[in-house]
Amino acid sequence: MIGLLAKKIIPNYQNYEDSKVRQAYGNLTSTVGIINNFILFGFKFIAGTIANSVSITADAINNLSDAGSSIISLISFKLSSKPADEKHPFGHARYECIASMIVACLILILGFELVKTSFSKILHPEVIDFSLVSCMVLLFSIMVKVWMYVYNKKYGKLLHSSIMEATSADSLSDAMSTLAVLISTIISPIIHFNLDGYVGLIVACLILYAGYGVIRKALDELLGQAPSEELVQKIQEKIMSYNGVLGMHDLMIHDYGAYNTFVSVHVEVDYKVDILKSHDMIDNIEKKFKEDMGIEMVIHMDPINIDDELTNELRTFIKNSVKEIDGALSIHDFRMVTGETHTNLIFDIVVPFQVEYSNQEILDQLKEKLNKKGHKYYLVVTFDRAYTTQFNKE
Repeated sequence: MIGLLAKKIIPNYQNYEDSKVRQAYGNLTSTVGIINNFILFGFKFIAGTIANSVSITADAINNLSDAGSSIISLISFKLSSKPADEKHPFGHARYECIASMIVACLILILGFELVKTSFSKILHPEVIDFSLVSCMVLLFSIMVKVWMYVYNKKYGKLLHSSIMEATSADSLSDAMSTLAVLISTIISPIIHFNLDGYVGLIVACLILYAGYGVIRKALDELLGQAPSEELVQKIQEKIMSYNGVLGMHDLMIHDYGAYNTFVSVHVEVDYKVDILKSHDMIDNIEKKFKEDMGIEMVIHMDPINIDDELTNELRTFIKNSVKEIDGALSIHDFRMVTGETHTNLIFDIVVPFQVEYSNQEILDQLKEKLNKKGHKYYLVVTFDRAYTTQFNKE
């Protein structure tokens, strides 16, 4: 249904990266969500009143909060589509993260309120009147919520929308909680035991868990989460596909919301190649990333010497030595400065977060290995933090 509506009312509907198309999808899905949730609220509230069921009534109120969440989603798409300006040069796409946090807070508040109501129902149970109409309403609600989960999940991924993914998670938890309410409504009269409060408690836990998941994802995006391995690999393979690129390191990916990705990286080139030629290649790489992936790429060019036999030998020795200390370690920007009394080996060591050794412990172990070679080498080491999972391209 969403796909058919998109074809009819959204020009160029398959161009998901276009901000206007993206906002149109957000408006469409949010409006459909608002209408669906208001309808479900009305039906469930009537059914809960007829059946004297707190769990059905609570499920109805949950749909009312979902309608409010859809309104927040509608507003967030409007705000996040605003173009960059002087005060916000990286755009406004993170408004969606803020909206996701608001939705999560609403979900959590609802969950806690339902916990209180359910405990009260357990302590003071009332007779539930079986109603075929109530069961039909709940079954219809489950089907609608599963459909909402599917389309929000689909377009959340296509549009890279955190608020739509939050809505999809909420819809799935709603379908599960409504299923639990339906089972309670059918079974309670049969076993002559009121399951209403207990099922309401289960529904509350599902709602709280969904809220926790949404708020955790939104916090990750606001704080700056690590990029996906798929994106890192795609960037690395694209850069390394250019003739003249000998290696790369210090890849940093900054995500400011959907289709607002900024990347910086160091690219190694042969020092003998004319600098203007290498610089032209770097410019072409940056332009190609913008054209193909919509990524603002900034590349620092590192000329390296690959012809000196001793330099290559020591580079390989240092590379293997740090791997022996910890397999996650890697080096880059290796160069050698020879003097009359000693030789300086200058390089960077990349230390991922999972490495347990301190910088000093790594340096001490490396010095110990190097001393066995006999010559007087001094290490001049800069320790880098790994911001992505990188291939070793040395």
